[in-house]
Amino acid sequence: MMQLVQIAPESRRAPRPDWLKVRIPGGDNYYDLKRLMRGLGLNTVCESARCPNIGECWGQRTATFMILGELCTRRCGFCAVPKGMPQGRVDWEEPERVARAAREMGLKYIVVTSVDRDDRKDGGAPIFALTIEALRREIPGCRVEVLIPDFRGSDEALETVLDARPDVLSHNIETVPRLYPVARRGSHYQRSLRLLARCGDLASSIPTKSGLMVGLGETFGEVSAVLADLKAAGTDIVTIGQYLRPSGDQLPVARFYSPAEFATLREEGMRLGLGHVESGPLVRSSYHADAQAETLTH
Repeated sequence: MMQLVQIAPESRRAPRPDWLKVRIPGGDNYYDLKRLMRGLGLNTVCESARCPNIGECWGQRTATFMILGELCTRRCGFCAVPKGMPQGRVDWEEPERVARAAREMGLKYIVVTSVDRDDRKDGGAPIFALTIEALRREIPGCRVEVLIPDFRGSDEALETVLDARPDVLSHNIETVPRLYPVARRGSHYQRSLRLLARCGDLASSIPTKSGLMVGLGETFGEVSAVLADLKAAGTDIVTIGQYLRPSGDQLPVARFYSPAEFATLREEGMRLGLGHVESGPLVRSSYHADAQAETLTH
């Protein structure tokens, strides 16, 4: 077995390396999608979370829809999505608008995520189910991946989503358990693992997926332990990407990982028996999601 590189946090602030530089968003497709989303009153995690891949993805007419509004009820230290309390309000017509947008974009593989909605007992799960159903009506033969919150551990909410039969069920573990108090306030590591494991109990034919960020101060040993936990929970696909600070309001980057270190993390995940590991500086849970899902069919 190859010698694994020990990954430890750096104390000094380092400039962003060349492999993390991306092009400025622009072009006809980018502006067409922006007009489409605004015209239909839709949100995307690409914009709300200030994803570095937005220029590439929107240039190729792909986007990740963010349903249930734009206000998240949790205050994760890494995330730029606006925080607030929606007071239980939901837009029951949103699923149909998502389906219309996906059809106009010509999508065959659609990723749908949401903010956390702890203000609702159901966590917004019915809107996920309705969105899956609307997409299937509007685009026959399409594939739908949902990136869901933890629904505060509610099996009923999880079953609501699984009963709509998404093609992939994704829930991000995000980081190592030691960093949860600062990076994932309001979330619980074991609760997220249990959700992924329950997917296998409730709908074993639906592949599961999870993602985590590196660069917040974790060690290689901690990341390896998370990968082992995800394997034990029955997770099929894992994505690993570099944490990039969206603005000065979020947690600072402890260090930037090199492409070689991301390759080592992928090898570690595969050694542990995970079905597919996508690991790289700009990898995100929804980035090239269709290609990730395709690996499980071969």
